[in-house]
Order: sequence, then structure tokens, then C-alpha cells
Amino acid sequence: MQYKDRLPTHLCYIDESGVSSIPGNSSHFVLAGLSIPVLLWSQADKTVTSVLKKYGLEHDELHTAWMMRPYIEQSKITDFVKLNWKDRRSAVEKERTKELLRLQSARQSKPYQQAKKNYRKTKPYIHLTFDERKTLIRNVAKVVAGWDYAKLFAESIDKVHFDPSKARTGVDEQAFEQVVSRFEQYLVNTSPKKGAKHYGLIVHDNNETIARKHTSLMREFQSAGTFWTKIEHIVETPLFVDSSLTRMVQVADLCAYALRRYLENKEEELFKLIYQRADRVGKRVLGVRHFTNVGCVCHICESHKAK
Repeated sequence: MQYKDRLPTHLCYIDESGVSSIPGNSSHFVLAGLSIPVLLWSQADKTVTSVLKKYGLEHDELHTAWMMRPYIEQSKITDFVKLNWKDRRSAVEKERTKELLRLQSARQSKPYQQAKKNYRKTKPYIHLTFDERKTLIRNVAKVVAGWDYAKLFAESIDKVHFDPSKARTGVDEQAFEQVVSRFEQYLVNTSPKKGAKHYGLIVHDNNETIARKHTSLMREFQSAGTFWTKIEHIVETPLFVDSSLTRMVQVADLCAYALRRYLENKEEELFKLIYQRADRVGKRVLGVRHFTNVGCVCHICESHKAK
């Protein structure tokens, strides 16, 4: 077989939503991976960026969690919705400066530092109303829903039902092993019976602690397999990238967010869109799992049992 036939044919972009620590500040931890054929990643990237361009964000990160929250400063500005983008941004910056000065003069160190972080993370989006930001995220989700070439893999762990003393691994390790196993099985299932196999490469949001841990885990998986399968189609250890610069990891972040918000808050709009991309055989969803109590009747659990 020629070397060119062994090049990765799918890129699986991975990101998370919620925290893996127990109890942490979220009831669920979700790790999501979105697989895109190598030859189509550029097309997918451009399609998402074209949506962002309509909102003046073509050069900025798509960070769903920071966008999908109200910004109090906007409610303090008279006729905010009637202002143009430049005036909106100027008015919000003025309100935020006033608030930082107030916290600083009151010697409220913790609230001051938290406000600085919130303002830094949300700065690219302050020219958009809350409704505009929600519409933008919904439009991106609609784009993803239409990608019949993309497959979604995810492990959604209800930490109330995760027992560290009984589990073989921690929350994030279990999630990673599950996503890797399902991506591998997808590559096996879609590889032709004759000719070159399908191969894949994992592209992961960068975090120094996670990078070391998941690189080590991937080496173990490639040597001895996961609990579920041998790893013969995923090449190399994960490629860790800066999510602020990698559009498809940002889309994986949106997918993880949509799954977690559905499970924690019953928010269905984004979930129904991105769940269309879940890997399945017939009506049964194999790519996405909800780790929880046996009697759960959420759509993920029900579609996982479908025949």
C-alpha cells in the first residue's frame, strides 16, 4: 500500500463542557468529538465563518458559553438595540469601566478579578444583543445539522451517578476513552472491505494538564486498546491546538454545550439540531451516550436503546 493511502481520512475535533471535578459547578461533564472528512474540513470552516461574518465576528472565537449569557451592562444603556455596532461597543465599554472602578475603589478584589475575566472573555460580542447572539449560535447549529458528512461522538456523564471508588478511571478519562472508542469503531465500520482503510486523527482543545494526561492515555490505547476495542485506525496521539484559533474545535465546543444544557436544563433547541449528527446505525444512536441512572428517559438514553 502506498504511503498516501495511509494518510488520516477524518479529523475528530474534541472539546468539553462542564467540569470533570466532583462536585464542581456543573452536574454533568460532556466531552464531544465532531468528525469531519479531511477533504471537507476547509469547506466546513468557511461555512461557519461566513455565518460569523454577518455579525462582525469572522476574526473572533466562537465561544458558545460566553455568548449565551446576558450582559448586564447592555440593560443599563438606553435604546441599546437601536444603536449601531460601534456605538453599542462604546457604550458597553463605558459601563464596564465604571463598574471596574467601583469594585476597585470598594477594594472588592475577588469580584474585581472575576469582572475583569468576564469582560475579557465577552469583549468580542458586546456589540450584539442577547437575542442576536442566540440567533447566531442557532444559525451555526443549523449549519452543523446539515453536514451529512460529519459525525458526532460524545460521552455525557451525570456526576451524581459516577462513583469514583468503583470506576476504573476519573470522569474525564472515562469520557476520553469512550469518545476514542466510538471514533475508532466508526472508522472500522466505514472502511471499505477491500482497499485502503479509513484513518483518523484527533484534534483536541489545548490544556497543559489534559494534554499530558490524554497523550499518555492515547499511547496506552494504541498499545493495549481501550476497554471496548483495539485502536488500529486512529493515528498518533492527539494534536492539541488553541481553540481560539481553530474553528472546528469551537464547533465541537458548541456541540458539547448543547448536550450539557439539554441534560441539565432541558434546553432542546440547540440539542435537536446538533443531535442530528450523532453517529448511528439505523435508528439507534451509538456515538452519543448519557452515563446516568438506569431509568433515565432522556432522548439520548431512549435513542441509544432504539432498534
